[in-house]
Amino acid sequence: MCGIAGYYSSSGKFNKTLLEQATQSIYHRGPDAGGTFIQGSVGLGHRRLSIIDLSEGANQPMVSSNKRYIIVYNGEVYNFKEIAQEIIKQKPEIKFKTTSDTEIILEAFVLWGVEMINKMNGMFAIAIYDNEKQELFLIRDRLGIKPIYYYYNERDFFFASELKAIKSVLPLLELNYDAIPYFFHLGFIPEPYSIYKNVFKFPAGSYLRINNAGIEIKPFWQVQDKIKAETLDNEKEAKVQLKYLIESSVKYRLISDVPFGTFLSGGIDSSLVTAVAQSVSNTPVKTFSIGLEEEEYSESKYSEQVAKYLKTDHHSFKVSMNDALELIDEIEKIYDEPYADSSAFPTLIVSKLARKYVTMTLSGDGGDELFMGYGAHLWAQRLKHPLVSALRYPIQFALQMGNNRSKRVANLFHSYSNKYLHSNILSQEQNLFYEKELSSIVGHSLNHQVSSLFPIKTEKRKLTAAELQSLFDLRVYLKDDLLVKVDRASMQHSLETRVPLLDYRIVEFSLNLNQSLKLRDKTAKYLLKEVLYEYVPAHFFNRPKKGFSIPMHQWLRKDIRTYAEKYINKEICERYGIVNWGYAQKLKKHFYQDGLDFYYNRLWTIICFHKFMEQNF
Repeated sequence: MCGIAGYYSSSGKFNKTLLEQATQSIYHRGPDAGGTFIQGSVGLGHRRLSIIDLSEGANQPMVSSNKRYIIVYNGEVYNFKEIAQEIIKQKPEIKFKTTSDTEIILEAFVLWGVEMINKMNGMFAIAIYDNEKQELFLIRDRLGIKPIYYYYNERDFFFASELKAIKSVLPLLELNYDAIPYFFHLGFIPEPYSIYKNVFKFPAGSYLRINNAGIEIKPFWQVQDKIKAETLDNEKEAKVQLKYLIESSVKYRLISDVPFGTFLSGGIDSSLVTAVAQSVSNTPVKTFSIGLEEEEYSESKYSEQVAKYLKTDHHSFKVSMNDALELIDEIEKIYDEPYADSSAFPTLIVSKLARKYVTMTLSGDGGDELFMGYGAHLWAQRLKHPLVSALRYPIQFALQMGNNRSKRVANLFHSYSNKYLHSNILSQEQNLFYEKELSSIVGHSLNHQVSSLFPIKTEKRKLTAAELQSLFDLRVYLKDDLLVKVDRASMQHSLETRVPLLDYRIVEFSLNLNQSLKLRDKTAKYLLKEVLYEYVPAHFFNRPKKGFSIPMHQWLRKDIRTYAEKYINKEICERYGIVNWGYAQKLKKHFYQDGLDFYYNRLWTIICFHKFMEQNF
């Protein structure tokens, strides 16, 4: 796990000094070693967090055995030993100099070119320079677990693991107004946008080739291509397959030359990952969880219960409001963009604490998106029902007369439209601004050209409303919010986090699993739970789903109300001219005077945006 940066520039805009400046800005991603490669118009930079083969020989940039290719790489390829055996079969004379996956990836590229990515199982952001053809390749893993950002203006190309590295060499980047409505709608900025003009999020499952002729980006794995005409309906067969895939995935992700552990919230996904890890480990697995001082929001007792049953080496920590306050001014600096997911606070804290004991952790991310674990999937079905669709306005009117919960649901009916159904469901699940509300708060609407926000169309089979919502969550919410959260939070503390449930084999399996084996009546993640119950008793999980969150609505009323006053007022709204002060004032009234708690995240989003503007413009 590392940080990478580099450039391809015909104008001479970039140089070694700037490249070293960029890699130094992401030192936290790789404090163990660093290096650069410079040749003509090309530069590659690397910061290393040593996980596999801790020797200096595995440092990067690394040169291929034939001296033609140079690599810098962030991530892990878990099946590198199998790929090494394939290389030896075709090239028996080769003598590997290290036991690292980096060398295997590089030599695989020598043999098979960019097609080698179809052999790799892992999370990766890879840059390889072909010294002979003078062209640079960038490759991002199938699900977008590892980040790549890039700047491009027809002549100059610069890429990096984090936006701060690009900003360090291009300090005068302009604000990207097209990205702003998406932030207020979703609480994060989705691919391909970034908050800066001419800076983009590199698409998942794709590779780039750049040379003197220009730039081209091509997909090598797309979710819609993996959807089959028929689904797997046999529960017994499906359970056997899923259990095998999860065990295989976890075993792969336990390959490490450093101490490791798991994040354990006590929920379905993290408990399953931990249980499988413990079942194949010869020693107690270190597990980490945090609880909140507000007991009604804390799940630490559940994680402790699971840890005790599995006999792990458990470490539990309490988080206070003061712990979060210490981070509140750092969030935008860590995430480099406006970012309103408040679960970043506990994720940062648990990562910091885990790093005292281990260098690598496993996380349960992906289970909800793959096996329909969100209320959003039920809502997608309800809203697509013909009777509900026909009566949406009377339903909305009736709900507006009810309590806070009813009024919140009424917003979902008000925002309902086929074009933005999936993003609106996510937006209202998060208590954010629905699509029609955006013109009131920021005066802009969503850009219709962002294809990643549209439902997937496939000719192989017609997808249900819940399946479409699940795919939206996989392609947008998971990739551009949840995985970003975990990557920045863990790497901020030089901690690698691996996500076994996002093994592409499990993803492809879930895409073609009958919906009744995911969402059965109102039981979410049905088959995943059935596998879990082979390791941990079912009664441990007989409770409502909470999620990894903090009581932001309470904190905004008390401890951090000063932030609402500082960042949501007429002066700051007029200074930046983006947030409509009149509408923001109404939101504050709804929350503070009318007692409408569900408006808290709208206020938090405005606070995050103005904090970012204050720090960067």
